[in-house]
Amino acid sequence: MSFALSYLLENYVESQSLSYYRLCDEPAIPLTTGDVRLAQAQELWSTARDKPVKLRMETSGLGSEPPMTIHQMFLATVQKYGDYPALRAKKDGMWVSLSYKEYYQHARAAAKSFLKLGLERFHGVGILGFNSPEWFIADVGCILAGGLATGIYTTNSPEACQYVAHNCEANVLVVENNKQLIKILQVRDQLPHLKAIVQYKGELEQKLPNVYTWAEFMKFGANVPDSELDVVIDSQKANECCTLIYTSGTTGNPKGVMLSHDNITWTASATGRMINLKMAEEELVSYLPLSHVAAQVQDMWICMRFAGITNFAEPDALKGSLANTLREVRPTSFLGVPRVWEKMQEAMKAIGAKSSVTKKKIADWAKGIGLQASYNAMNGDSSVPWGFTLANALVFKNVRKALGLDRCRTCFTGAAPITKDTLEYFMSLYIPLFEVYGMSESTGPHSISWAEGYRIMSCGKVLTGCKTKLDKPDTDGTGEICFWGRHVFMGYLNMPEKTEEALDTDGWLHSGDLGKHDEDDFLFITGRIKELIITAGGENVPPVPIEDALKEEVSIISNVMLVGDKKKFLSMLLTLKCNVDDNGDPTDELTPLAVEYCRQHGVIASKVSEIVNKKEPAIYKTIQEGIDRVNAKATSNAQRVQKWTIVQRDFSISGGELGPTMKLKRPVVSKMYEEYINKFYGE
Repeated sequence: MSFALSYLLENYVESQSLSYYRLCDEPAIPLTTGDVRLAQAQELWSTARDKPVKLRMETSGLGSEPPMTIHQMFLATVQKYGDYPALRAKKDGMWVSLSYKEYYQHARAAAKSFLKLGLERFHGVGILGFNSPEWFIADVGCILAGGLATGIYTTNSPEACQYVAHNCEANVLVVENNKQLIKILQVRDQLPHLKAIVQYKGELEQKLPNVYTWAEFMKFGANVPDSELDVVIDSQKANECCTLIYTSGTTGNPKGVMLSHDNITWTASATGRMINLKMAEEELVSYLPLSHVAAQVQDMWICMRFAGITNFAEPDALKGSLANTLREVRPTSFLGVPRVWEKMQEAMKAIGAKSSVTKKKIADWAKGIGLQASYNAMNGDSSVPWGFTLANALVFKNVRKALGLDRCRTCFTGAAPITKDTLEYFMSLYIPLFEVYGMSESTGPHSISWAEGYRIMSCGKVLTGCKTKLDKPDTDGTGEICFWGRHVFMGYLNMPEKTEEALDTDGWLHSGDLGKHDEDDFLFITGRIKELIITAGGENVPPVPIEDALKEEVSIISNVMLVGDKKKFLSMLLTLKCNVDDNGDPTDELTPLAVEYCRQHGVIASKVSEIVNKKEPAIYKTIQEGIDRVNAKATSNAQRVQKWTIVQRDFSISGGELGPTMKLKRPVVSKMYEEYINKFYGE
């Protein structure tokens, strides 16, 4: 990696005054009510950047814990675990660490530089780049300086970057490299609040006014007195905004989700305690986009609260290098979006397909035992089937080691729906995947599965200290999932109408998701209100279960989108599994497993186009048979799929069909493939 981490470690200490060390020598802040810093507030929500909110405090339990600011949480960790490693990243092929004391020191340095650059209170600092120590330091430094830390997706166009930066009134933009800098320079004249740009990797390709390297930035505030920064820090209140998470905007412009200090510090603490995290024992890999709430809360805030180590993956993590990083780091917990788990599943199946007959038989035998053992554990039965010890020694341990998950106590999946097929595949390897459910507006998690509490296809149980309400339930008990708790956001920045749509008059957050509870209070998501297809006959059809069912039936299929809103019948758009190029864009080359699938059906094809252009009869026949099997299980005629087509190119983030966490953008796909959809209905 090209960032100047050696500068961070060696050259900055001299610019710190003695007041920093006095600060670190004081005892840890006792987290008692005496230290609570709250601003006066009458309402549970706000859409103004500088207006505090009333917290949803409980009278007892976890929901009654004293609120903290980000600085209070950070300093409490630094006081007790200051010499422990906090951030690790690769420099010239070697891992380099920052301790918690150094991390805190650099965050203060960044905060002073932000103040010197003219960061105004409650104005944004946009961060545009791949995960790195600088990303964290810029984010935390911005908060300490009284700004609003704002992640911007690296996949954003210049126009999308401009929208976010303008909306948060960014005074400073921190970009990774020249590629991201160019985007900002294209729209710089449309950002009236922007005072400076900082590039955190590499040297500047050309010297421009008010554009700084990371090294220049870190020295910039050296002469700002610590006392000046401390005044800003001490003025911060737990019920004020400190971070903006911009929704990915599947329809219209993204909304700026305002999160308070308490939203973050309380959620980080409650989540870690619910899943029994141990102080100074956790280690994870940071690779999912930090502009998304899931990665930010796990990688930055939960890790900080529990003095864990964040290891930064390489920028090409999702193009293949993540596997190597996992094997090197051997994290104690790992969060993957469903597509990451599916890719692992595909890779392991491809390896298995090349194994000898004997090895295949052993693997199949072991996986049968693993699945039974996993179901036993899920149901609270500690017994394992006969042969488990041998299966564990021959298969499970080796698989975990090969994946880099041999130290992993918890493997999480979230941010999008996952299929039962993928869940059971990992259960068969004795690697249960625990589903987490939530949204940006709930500071990430609302319900969590963990080793002591999970059910397959469930999103677990509500976060301790929070509440779930199912609004307007039907006869089956299915209703809109509504949230209550200290994790519920403040409001959408400058969007009172949208905020009132999300928060009802009593302060409950309406998720837009449909769900129900089982007899043990496990939450199951059954669909999304906006995604519901309402046929011409008036029947409500949740698309995800039908889409997932087909993916399980026909393994060559990559993505599926059900259509048929206000139509007489349902249809489907399908894509085939293909390799991606170095930029993560889908190619025309089928994956090895897809090629193998073709061979098994007597088809010699290695490209998507070969199948689509010829309408390859054998493959089209297997897909139709899969659809027939799905239709046979339909609860009504209205839920049967009558027409389908394969599109030439798989869905992707760069293509616009998928969001940053691989979630399907249905309105975008509908517009892109309008011609295909119209053909289904003769329009």
